[in-house]
Amino acid sequence: MAAPVALLVNPVAGGGRARRAAAPVERALKEHGLSVTRYDTRDLDHARALAREAAQAGETVAVLSGDGMIGAAADELRAIEGSVLAVLPGGRGNDLARVLAIPTDPVEACAAVAEGSARPIDLGEVCEARVGADGRAFVGVASAGFDSDANRIANEAPAWLGGLVYLYGALRALAAWQPARFELELRPSGERLEFSGYSVGVANSGAYGGGMRPAPDARLDDGLLDVVVCEHVSKPRFLTSVMPRVFKGTHVELPNVQVFRAAEVEISCDRPFVMYADGDPIGELPVRARALTGAVMVLTPSGGVAPRAFDEHSTPLPHVGAQGS
Repeated sequence: MAAPVALLVNPVAGGGRARRAAAPVERALKEHGLSVTRYDTRDLDHARALAREAAQAGETVAVLSGDGMIGAAADELRAIEGSVLAVLPGGRGNDLARVLAIPTDPVEACAAVAEGSARPIDLGEVCEARVGADGRAFVGVASAGFDSDANRIANEAPAWLGGLVYLYGALRALAAWQPARFELELRPSGERLEFSGYSVGVANSGAYGGGMRPAPDARLDDGLLDVVVCEHVSKPRFLTSVMPRVFKGTHVELPNVQVFRAAEVEISCDRPFVMYADGDPIGELPVRARALTGAVMVLTPSGGVAPRAFDEHSTPLPHVGAQGS
């Protein structure tokens, strides 16, 4: 018999998209023969508490929201043995659903809750740089620098922009941008990197911002993070060459973009930045980010997982933390 479902709805996600979809999603889950209890969340802390209580009660935690709240729920579930997360896209970007080949229509996505397969995926975790600091987990991409400004602006943008909010944030951020100097240490190799430029991205998954592909070869089950570095180029070149390529992932072929793989990375900068993960603030530089291997079980469509979400890396890159490397 299928486990009962705790349906967590973020009523403000996607400019109200999740709220509007909540009743049809609840009906669809029940039509699939599932026992469902719906909860509307007040904020991320409330969602975390609801997810924790539901998982401890043996319920499947189905989150109808964007990736930020899905990541918050995953952060809670990673500590609860036997817990299962279901992803119902209700935000603006819905990048985790896209990577997992979950339908973007949340009603259609209910089939994966009822009939899907649970499989482990990695999470990323961000914490203060000091040793022993507690961290917060994320499902997709954490980034700082130019991306910090773009995320902040996007989060403050009017809801009617919809999916264009990410492009709007990037263009507004670029107008005021000045290069920053970053320092990275990749672990366990100990490799160090200093550069002046735009941003550092730490990718558990390959997509963010509503379909952009900052780390096209990132995988959800390799126990590594793809660390994407964008070094300095002129603003016109960044606008006309780097930004358009991010949507196809071909920006990684440019000489000012480097990609590394590591189990953990420490990031600092010469000026303050808030790191954002899955669209929400997660910490202030300096930070440590690390991969949490197989940290949470997620329901995916049976036989329908996007082929590039879990398969072998197709592009040779420096492995600086893989076991046996």
